[in-house]
Amino acid sequence: MLVGCDGRAGNAFLVNAVTSGLLSTGVKVFFAGLTPTPALQLYVKTHGFDAGVMVTASHNPPEYSGLKLILSDGVEATRDVEEAVEEIYRDLMFRRVPWARLGYKVTNVEDVNEFYINRILSHVDVDKISKKRFRVVVDCANNVGSLTTPELLRRLGAKVLTLNCDLSHIPYRNPEPSPENLGELSSVVKSLGADLGLAHDGDADRAVFVDRFGRFLPGDRAAIILCEHILSSKGSEIPKKVVTAISSSTMIDEVLSKYGVEVIWTKVGSINIARTMIREGSLLGFEENGGFLYGRHQYVRDGAMAAALMLECLAYSNLGLHELYDKIPATHVIKTKVTIDPRFRDEIMELIKQRLIEAFSEDRVIDIDGVKVINPDYWFLVRPSGTEPIIRIFVEAKDEATANKLLSTIVTLTHEVIKK
Repeated sequence: MLVGCDGRAGNAFLVNAVTSGLLSTGVKVFFAGLTPTPALQLYVKTHGFDAGVMVTASHNPPEYSGLKLILSDGVEATRDVEEAVEEIYRDLMFRRVPWARLGYKVTNVEDVNEFYINRILSHVDVDKISKKRFRVVVDCANNVGSLTTPELLRRLGAKVLTLNCDLSHIPYRNPEPSPENLGELSSVVKSLGADLGLAHDGDADRAVFVDRFGRFLPGDRAAIILCEHILSSKGSEIPKKVVTAISSSTMIDEVLSKYGVEVIWTKVGSINIARTMIREGSLLGFEENGGFLYGRHQYVRDGAMAAALMLECLAYSNLGLHELYDKIPATHVIKTKVTIDPRFRDEIMELIKQRLIEAFSEDRVIDIDGVKVINPDYWFLVRPSGTEPIIRIFVEAKDEATANKLLSTIVTLTHEVIKK
């Protein structure tokens, strides 16, 4: 098994704990060191490892860390596999090898990041991108994206200004690459007149973009731009299927319909998107939070791959990111969250679902993950978070007044259910 980590506080001893546990059960352990999650996943898939473990908490606040279990195909373990592992742990069903077999040494693997950069470069038109001499501001959240993305961009001929790209377990900003955490990035990009800004989360499996005017592009908008580029420039080789979670905008159908694309909706979570892509034979998948999956490279979220594809898109189109963004129909988007008691999460969500289905009975409803209501003038999604004790609410409408009215209705209903 290949073990890697990001630069969060405590990961040094957590890596030792993971490694000790694996060695005690007879596993041969290889250590990749500090590396982005998608770099570790690519190395697991291409170098014949049986599995991998990434020690990271991804986008979560810096005081957290955790484990991502990666299967031999480089994709994260599905929830049923995770539950099986947890059951083995709880029931003490794991094996212990005899003392005489505890002499294995951990083998360091030195080329994971370099291999990763080179593989990304093989998927884009390096010469065409390099001729543009793009000016890019990149914010790596003081974590492992700093080890790969700035170097990748420079090899693509970009002039790179780094922001929060020194490794630190006390990051300057919260690792979540959301608008409220990227004010400095937007300000720097705008003041420099750079071609774009790019921000990662802690383990660099996500990438979000800022245009030259400092405008934050929601992840699904950036993904629409990338999908259009790939479908138009590599269309003959790309199956006409795009997979995304129900938290993404319904305008995807509208924008991509001219390419004859079938949009397949899944539950929220990159693992659901990845496994659906594999099953459906799709090479394009994404989340609204900045996760983009390019199956020709690997079936996982990959922030650096998304960055390289975005530069290729700009090079091919001869347009600025702001111009491509302005081509997408304008809507008003609001996101919020409501804290709940995790003990009653399922009961609360079920009651909310019932109330919303009754209140919006004339609209289309998708209830594979929470409840999504779709109307020609708006859509909204209410679902429980998979990692925090909160209910997430997404609203998108053609105008601000409709969006605010919907949000008020949903939040009021949610608080009524919680009180009950």
